[in-house]
Amino acid sequence: MADVSVKQLATVIGLTPGQLLEQLAQAGVPLSTEDDMVSEQQKMQFLEHLKKSRAAAKPSGAAAPDKLVTRRRQKRSISTGGGSEVKVQVRKKRTFERRVDDEGNVGELVSSDVLEEEKRRREQEEIEAREREEARKRLAEEEAARREEQARREEEEAKRKQAEAEVQEKEEAEAAEKPAVTEKKFKAAPATETADDDDDAKKTEDKKPKKRVPEKAAKLSHRDILKAVNETISEEEDDDPVAAVTRTAKPKAAATKRKKAKLQSSFKKQTFEKHAAPVTHEVKVPESITVGELAQRMSVKAAQVIKTMMGMGLMASINQAIDQETAILVVEECGHKAVVLNANEVEDSLTELAVPADATPVSRAPVVTIMGHVDHGKTSLLDYIRSTQVTDKEAGGITQHIGAYNVKTSRGNITFLDTPGHEAFTAMRARGAQCTDIVILVVAADDGVMPQTQEAILHAKAAGVPLVVAVNKMDKEEADPDRVKTELSNFEVIPEEWGGNSQFIGVSAKTGLGVDELLEAVLLQAEVLELTAIDQGPAKGIVIESRLDKGRGPVATVLVQQGTLNKGDILLAGMVYGRVRAMLDENGRTLTQAGPSTPVEIIGLADVPVAGDDAMVVKEERRAREVALFRQGKHREMKLAKDSGSLENMFDRLSEGKIQSLNIVIKADVQGSVEALRDSLVKLSNDEVKVNIISAAAGGINESDVNLALASDAMIVGFNVRASTAARTLVEKESVIMRYYSVIYDVIEEVKKSLSGMLAPEAKENILGLAEVRDVFRSSKLGAIAGCMVKEGTIKRNKPIRVLRDDVVIYEGELESLRRFKEDVNEVRHGTECGIGVKNYNDVKEGDKIEVFEVVHVARTL
Repeated sequence: MADVSVKQLATVIGLTPGQLLEQLAQAGVPLSTEDDMVSEQQKMQFLEHLKKSRAAAKPSGAAAPDKLVTRRRQKRSISTGGGSEVKVQVRKKRTFERRVDDEGNVGELVSSDVLEEEKRRREQEEIEAREREEARKRLAEEEAARREEQARREEEEAKRKQAEAEVQEKEEAEAAEKPAVTEKKFKAAPATETADDDDDAKKTEDKKPKKRVPEKAAKLSHRDILKAVNETISEEEDDDPVAAVTRTAKPKAAATKRKKAKLQSSFKKQTFEKHAAPVTHEVKVPESITVGELAQRMSVKAAQVIKTMMGMGLMASINQAIDQETAILVVEECGHKAVVLNANEVEDSLTELAVPADATPVSRAPVVTIMGHVDHGKTSLLDYIRSTQVTDKEAGGITQHIGAYNVKTSRGNITFLDTPGHEAFTAMRARGAQCTDIVILVVAADDGVMPQTQEAILHAKAAGVPLVVAVNKMDKEEADPDRVKTELSNFEVIPEEWGGNSQFIGVSAKTGLGVDELLEAVLLQAEVLELTAIDQGPAKGIVIESRLDKGRGPVATVLVQQGTLNKGDILLAGMVYGRVRAMLDENGRTLTQAGPSTPVEIIGLADVPVAGDDAMVVKEERRAREVALFRQGKHREMKLAKDSGSLENMFDRLSEGKIQSLNIVIKADVQGSVEALRDSLVKLSNDEVKVNIISAAAGGINESDVNLALASDAMIVGFNVRASTAARTLVEKESVIMRYYSVIYDVIEEVKKSLSGMLAPEAKENILGLAEVRDVFRSSKLGAIAGCMVKEGTIKRNKPIRVLRDDVVIYEGELESLRRFKEDVNEVRHGTECGIGVKNYNDVKEGDKIEVFEVVHVARTL
């Protein structure tokens, strides 16, 4: 500790410098002023004086203080490095306590740090002593256990020797009881049989009697029993011939040997068992497979596969799907052989349905599709047949998705498919023609054949489906059925009365005229076709329509074509699968099963399937998931290949600034409307503007759709759907463009207007005036000045010009000056002389022409 002055020490102790000097003088420390320095030795001397003074001042029997606390404050200056100093005050506190020994005797004052160190040292010594004591007890217990085990072994050894002695005594007693009988039998035996000595010896050895082991020996170990049997057999071989011949009468030796061999083999297996060699499997790897399924195919635990993948730098859970390339690497890393499945092997495995061998085809109801041009009365005709009003439910009276209905008639059931007639729904009509048996072509008698009528004829012929023509609106005065027949004959649809094979029925959807005859014609055509299907086994069909219902999730309308669809079946529909949780008919009634030619609504799929995809029942969910993942991968590859085909050209146009895109997010009520909207809007694209469909799905508009539109700067088109409350709030907050539509015409027109606004305006040139150069003047300030006569129009100063020589453009620029009589003017009219200075061009000659023009931008439309 450093020396301090008297004044500083007085401040620390809490006395005045004068009081401290008096007490220091009493302690024998000769200091006179408050600036004198007090050394460490003097402070200790002063401390001893204070102790003695307090001890003398205490009454007799008073206890010494058990604790003493000293405090010290010291002021210091710290340099900050910038030439300045900061004064700080350091406070130190030390605590002294009296040492108390184990007997309770109080000793001198010691620093608390020293006491703490002594306490820690004592605790450490106690811990070490306790550990030594535990180790000593443990060694003693192990020694006692060893001695007990040794005593037990000695006891077992004694028992074994006693058992051996009892066995030997019993053998000797049996040998002594039968000497006479064995001698007599020995004399009766033939004396010379040298030719078959080996065979006789072998037979004799097999017929040796088996010595019985006492019951006490049964308590011995297997090794002890084996030893006893070996000793018994060796004694039998050393016996005299008489005893050997005697023992041949008892066939116990063979059993004894078999028991010996069995015991030896069992001990050998237990002692020298070898590890099996690793087995290499041929693992079939599909396009996609989960980690757990891959482990099952390799006959290893999933944890081992996950560990191997972690070693390869891949993280995956047991239920996570990995691609084929990754799976092959994992299989080879585990020491097995990977076999790549054929690209179509997964699909080929589903082509053969498990149809019962004794199943016989039964007759089924015909599937009839009503097709024709828009507003020709297709849905109204079906309404009259069903006695419903479906048209009232369609926006604008236009059918915008396929409706599937099962109608009961007096002659049997008919399944009707109602398809849209608008040109945007071409895919729907083609899909309806592919899954139907008969097509009813509806043609308005007052309108004749229209574009969609021609398209319906082509779809029916492509599908090879017979046509029944319904000439509708026969109740109108302007109806002309002969005109319809004539126009249809141009498309090879010939009426029966004209020598063709197509039935023409005149009907009226309003009055019901000819409806019974139409149904009769349909059923007659069905009888000719002899429609049959197998109603047993797993179901197979086609997805007619699909949508995303807010309350029920993905809903698909499926037409069953073969087998029986039951509630609870695992259905694979295109790229999605799921378990059938509920089946409903067109009226909303719950069904438990559906046979051929029955349209049903399916609830329970994992996602909305694509309309037109095949649907089939799969026994195992694992197989359904495998096929669905395979199809999703193929679809993704086809989409990437299609997009990359025009990618290079698109980048070229983008780099040139010649293409603009309109991003759109489509949400519709059903999957068919989604397809129609997407196809119709994409057709509006050209080389300058492009409709980019960011997302197209069935279902209501949610927050995810709004966020997607916000991120991609897209507009949201809602077709027969509405946005949720949260989505509307986000739309208003972020100012996202969202439009609701119920008629497809309005969607196409609105998008066409938006695209027209994005088109670059067309530039057109208007010639304002033409001046002829009569003379050229040279000026030191302005250069060449052309003296001109305005021949046509008006010459304006702030417009671009061209210089023509012999009617060939030699320069294009702008005017620098336009004067008339040394005055600057803005324009000069026809028939007036003027002086023109061309900016940055001095090669104007007499006879040249100066043409003034302007560029006008005209808006374009699609």
